[in-house]
Amino acid sequence: MDSTPGFPATLDAAFWLTTGGILVLLLLSAFFSGSETALTAASRGKLRSQADRGNPGAIAALKITEDNERLIGSVLLGNNLVNILATSLATALFTRLFGEGGVALATLVMTFLVLIFAEVLPKTYAITNAELAAARVAGPIRVVILLFSPLVGAVRAFVRQVLSLFGVKTDPDSHILAVREEIAGALQIGRSEGVVEKEERDRILGALDLSERYIEEIMLHRSQIEMVDADDDPEAILSQCLSSPHTRLPVFRGDPENIVGVVHAKDLLRAVDKLLRGPEASEEGLRNFRVTDVAMKPYFVPETTTLDDQMREFLRRHTHFALVVDEYGALQGLITLEDILEEIVGEITDEFDINAEHPIRRTEDGALLVDGAMTIRDLNRATDWSLPDDEANTVAGLVIHEAQMIPSEGQVFSFHGFRFEVSARKENRITRLKIRPL
Repeated sequence: MDSTPGFPATLDAAFWLTTGGILVLLLLSAFFSGSETALTAASRGKLRSQADRGNPGAIAALKITEDNERLIGSVLLGNNLVNILATSLATALFTRLFGEGGVALATLVMTFLVLIFAEVLPKTYAITNAELAAARVAGPIRVVILLFSPLVGAVRAFVRQVLSLFGVKTDPDSHILAVREEIAGALQIGRSEGVVEKEERDRILGALDLSERYIEEIMLHRSQIEMVDADDDPEAILSQCLSSPHTRLPVFRGDPENIVGVVHAKDLLRAVDKLLRGPEASEEGLRNFRVTDVAMKPYFVPETTTLDDQMREFLRRHTHFALVVDEYGALQGLITLEDILEEIVGEITDEFDINAEHPIRRTEDGALLVDGAMTIRDLNRATDWSLPDDEANTVAGLVIHEAQMIPSEGQVFSFHGFRFEVSARKENRITRLKIRPL
């Protein structure tokens, strides 16, 4: 029997083969789209944890994400190939069925199918189960990368040449985000969502910042260092060390810049005890006692050393105390291991300074009374503010820098969204400030 011309006559083997081909290509498009999202959204930390437990998929995912540019290039190439081919087949099929009007209909139908089934659906699943999906697709994607590698390499070279014409330089070995920024961003999101406590965030960020901060930012300035004069009477030195809240004190002779040693209170007490209660004890021995005999050799460090390097050096030398000098060898301050640890865990107090005045106090009108010597970083950590610390380390230094003068007591300034009032000044130092957000 002759077939009747029209729509039913088109439902032949070619129709079904083309339809099946379009469906297969849509599935491949969904695979490429979901794989791209899963492999870029998966946490490398979680993948590393799974890889350490022997998960082959996680191991493969870590391997192929080491070169993100090659991964994205291969996946995008595969995705565009199957999408274009599927659209071409659909256009040919709909043109055969509906004539010239089939082009517009094919565009509408394929847009809907690609958007829903090849983009939104697989990407939603992939971003919801990123690590699981990444581990599952890593094997097939690795094969795709190997197949497309020559073509992707050529495309990468061409893209770099085009970008270089516009003065844009690319580094294929660089990551889009540094690890520190990724961690900091995750902590900020966790803090805003209430998952991460402020103290936890500050500790982790403090540890990450050690390699980017320098001794000069946190050292105790030389004007605040308590020293022992080597030429003082032994009784005066003993009284000074016993009354001091510090265990170690620098020893100078003649000029405070001339540091000849560092005396430890325990070493001093042992020496004095030996002179008073030892087998050769005598008052004459105590009068002839010299503090330099028990003082340790001073340890000097440059002010441009990073906190991370200095902490490692403290641990290597088995010491906790260092004197800070500038490029000319002039004394600038001192730093201890405790100062560095406080940048991570916050203020550390003991029985000698637990009653010390807190550097921040809130007034009745809601303003903050801040010690001028307090570092800007500590103030930002305590208040969640974001005052800049590029030009000055302390709050007083920031006011002097912005005012371009040493303000008098009672002067008021407004900058960076805050009102600063000089509450107290001693000689040329601003000792207390009253700060209020504008």
